Amino acid sequence: MAATLKDIAEKLGLHPATVSRALNPRTAHLVNAGTVTRVRRAAESMSYVPNSMAAGLRTSRSHTVGVVIPDLTNPLFPGIVRGIQDTLSRAGYTPLMVNTDNDADVEAQVVASLRARRVDGFILATARREHPLLVELSSKLPVVLINRVTDSMQLPSVSADNQHGIRLAVDHLVGLGHREIGHVGGPVWSSTGHERAQSFARTMRAHGLSTARRINAVDAWSIESARDAARRLLVANPGITAILAANDQLAIGTIEAARSLKRRCPQDLSVVGYNDMPFMDLVDPPLTTVRVPQYDIGSESARLMLSLLLEQEATPLKQVRLTPELVVRGSTARRRAPRA
Repeated sequence: MAATLKDIAEKLGLHPATVSRALNPRTAHLVNAGTVTRVRRAAESMSYVPNSMAAGLRTSRSHTVGVVIPDLTNPLFPGIVRGIQDTLSRAGYTPLMVNTDNDADVEAQVVASLRARRVDGFILATARREHPLLVELSSKLPVVLINRVTDSMQLPSVSADNQHGIRLAVDHLVGLGHREIGHVGGPVWSSTGHERAQSFARTMRAHGLSTARRINAVDAWSIESARDAARRLLVANPGITAILAANDQLAIGTIEAARSLKRRCPQDLSVVGYNDMPFMDLVDPPLTTVRVPQYDIGSESARLMLSLLLEQEATPLKQVRLTPELVVRGSTARRRAPRA
């Protein structure tokens, strides 16, 4: 038979309420540190398992948080999810993660399923620029956005500073002598794609450079979409000597499109990605990219969620922007005259 709080209390000569507080990460600070250590060692030796269902009934909380991801196959998200899980777990919360495949109908279904399981809040990476579901959801539960924002309303969010990241990339290409620079942008419905395209145009203008006919948006965040968009961009603008892609997958598609047009990277075309997903140093050529602090985005979003759940008073709206950095590898080089 599994040990109970009462069993531990009797063994240590403590009140069960003291044992409960010592085992709860949110209340352990109310108990003497030595007592906390004794209680936790006794609980481990007695194979104590917390009854989260009973705790939820007492507090009207499930101590779970729904984490909604658009594409689990995207290498950007494992680091973010790990940051969320590590931070929530330390506070006694469990993330329940679901995948939407960037499908609005699927998203509505999985969100409804998580609500039926009485999650205490939502961390979402799926926000579109116009997102009616968020209006309803945020009126009932705490919501934190990661790597996305929405045009229709302001919500707590954690993302990288896209304006700064894009500026680093454009400045790098201009410093290598490139003037004819294109942009393979993300989907227009995505706040990330929209924001990075706007930042690209703004930074180019600051350098006195034109963006006329040099921005091609993709239909999806995929290598295949980028291959088509980059090919159209290069055929329509043969003078382009560098392309900044809105993420690393789009950068890989851009390099493939260049090869299909007999343009070598970086000799004939420099390419910069965004995010620094795992293994970008192993592609051919190794990808120059803007590194986003993926784990930090996840852990910071979890901390923001915990502040919404645990603060007794209303928490001010926080929109956290973390600073990215440029990682220079082999896919960029000094400008050469375009090949005939």
